[in-house]
Amino acid sequence: MMFTNVETIPGKKIIEHFGLVCGSTVRAKNAFKDIGAGLKNIVGGELKSYTALMDESRRQAIERMEQQAQQLGANAIINVRFSTSAISQGAAELYVYGTAVRVE
Repeated sequence: MMFTNVETIPGKKIIEHFGLVCGSTVRAKNAFKDIGAGLKNIVGGELKSYTALMDESRRQAIERMEQQAQQLGANAIINVRFSTSAISQGAAELYVYGTAVRVE
């Protein structure tokens, strides 16, 4: 499956359009990771546990979007975008969406 954040895939011709596909995941922070992050806020630097959490969330959301596209018969997704939103204190949704197409 090919993914791109632009309207076309260079060197490929779109032969079929399937429409919007999406994937999402809602994640909550871990209390123990919050303690470590709080300490890191004092001295500064990357919050590696949160970086890993976001990376895992992106992968899961992409997998869900890809599964939806495959069920439609697509072999590529164009115009891929990510969005996040707070669901509750300590929990957030990561949402990914794009246009499923078949290219040759």
